[in-house]
Formats: sequence, structure tokens, C-alpha cells
Amino acid sequence: MMWGVPQGHVYLVGGVTDMRKSIDGLALLVAEELELNPVCPNCFVFCNRGKDKLKILQFDVNGFWLHYKRLENSRFVWPRDVSDQTAVQVTVRQLRWLLDGLEWHKAIAHQPLSQREVR
Repeated sequence: MMWGVPQGHVYLVGGVTDMRKSIDGLALLVAEELELNPVCPNCFVFCNRGKDKLKILQFDVNGFWLHYKRLENSRFVWPRDVSDQTAVQVTVRQLRWLLDGLEWHKAIAHQPLSQREVR
């Protein structure tokens, strides 16, 4: 990813988003439909109907970042079971998988260790 690791959570926003929306429209959607605070360290990921465009809204200290990615020859693996006005919380790792075109919800990765011991 080109930006820093989010300090908060990552949310995939359900439904189809009109990609003509900019920062104000997306922030309003987060506040009114999801009832979440857009002015926080979370990232909110939106997808269009064709699943070839994503926008990521992220607040950083004193202003918003709006990241945009458009695929030329493929589609993002977007969750089908997420309805409008809801969001799915994912990890930063799962977001990277989504951006790379992987089936992020089915991927099985090595789990991080909580305790380190020498064997």
C-alpha cells in the first residue's frame, strides 16, 4: 500500500458506491448510514457496481486522504453477503489481499505468534 498502516480499523462498506462521490460525500455516508465517525484513524473502503474501482477514505491527523484504485482487466473480490448500510471489519493484511486480487475471506495465512520461545 502506498499510505501508512492505519492506526484504527479497516471497514469494507457494503453495497455499491457511486464513485462520483468525493471526500465529503463518502464521509457523510460513513456518518449517516454506518453511524461511524469518519474523523478517526479508521479506513473505509468503497467499491463500485463493476467491482473494478475502489476508494479508501482515511483521516490522518488534520485532514482526509482519498485513495482510488482502478483495475484495467480484472475485478476485486468484494463481499457479496454485506448489505447496504453495513460494513465488514477486516485486517490490514486482508485489505492488502483484496487489493492484490486474492480471495481475502478464504485465505489462510501463517498466524502471528503471541509468545516467542527458543526451542
